[in-house]
Amino acid sequence: MVSTLAASYLHASSLRADATAELAASQKEAKYSCLPRSLLFQPIAFKTLGPLDPSALDFLGELGQRLSAATGDVCETAYLFQRLSVVIQRYNSVLSYESFGDLDLESDL
Repeated sequence: MVSTLAASYLHASSLRADATAELAASQKEAKYSCLPRSLLFQPIAFKTLGPLDPSALDFLGELGQRLSAATGDVCETAYLFQRLSVVIQRYNSVLSYESFGDLDLESDL
C-alpha cells in the first residue's frame, strides 16, 4: 500500500480526483512488469479519501459477481467492498500513528 496523500502524489491529485489512484496503479504495473506474461496482474489502487482506479473498480465488480454466483448470496459484492473499506481504515490508522513519530512515553511520566 502507498499513501496517496504523500507529497509525491500531490501533483497528480490536483489534475483529477482519480489521478492519484491511477498513478499508484501504473507504478505497481511497472514494478511487477517482470512477472511472466502467463500471470494476470491487476493492480488495485484506492485513493485514501476518494475513488478507486477505474480498472480496479471493474475488476472488483466482476470478482463480486463471481463470488455471488459461487455462493448464491447477492450481497457478496457489498461484503467485498466492506472488507476492503476496513483494510483501508486500518492502514489509515497506521499512517496516522506513524505521523506522530517516536513518542517517548516514559519521559512524560
